[in-house]
Amino acid sequence: MKDGNCIFCKIANGEIPSATVYEDDDFRVILDLGPASRGHALILPKNHFKDICEADEVTAGKLFPLAAKIGAAMKKGLGADGFNVVQNNGSCAGQTVFHLHVHVIPRYEGGPVMVSWDPGKAESEELAKTADAIKAAL
Repeated sequence: MKDGNCIFCKIANGEIPSATVYEDDDFRVILDLGPASRGHALILPKNHFKDICEADEVTAGKLFPLAAKIGAAMKKGLGADGFNVVQNNGSCAGQTVFHLHVHVIPRYEGGPVMVSWDPGKAESEELAKTADAIKAAL
């Protein structure tokens, strides 16, 4: 399942060179060309999925353990103090390449503020209605 027109398929499968930090049968992990911080990496499945909703359970199930492995290596190898794991779905969520990918972004003490939001407020009744709408769609 590869898309011949997808740049991330081409990178993941070695058709386009990249700064690869990890590779196995299912994934290639590369350094992002527009990094949010030093060491910012992208986990690219070798098979094409538009987003997490299209991924099969086996592929999806391997993403978080791999992100943890890469993040731990960033802490050890780069001296990162922590890391973010970010996965965007849909253009309104910030997805710009429609091939499933996971960002692993090393964070350093005193570094820039990123991947944050101002917490809102929700009343109990609103939370219950929202929960019911999600449950009904499952």
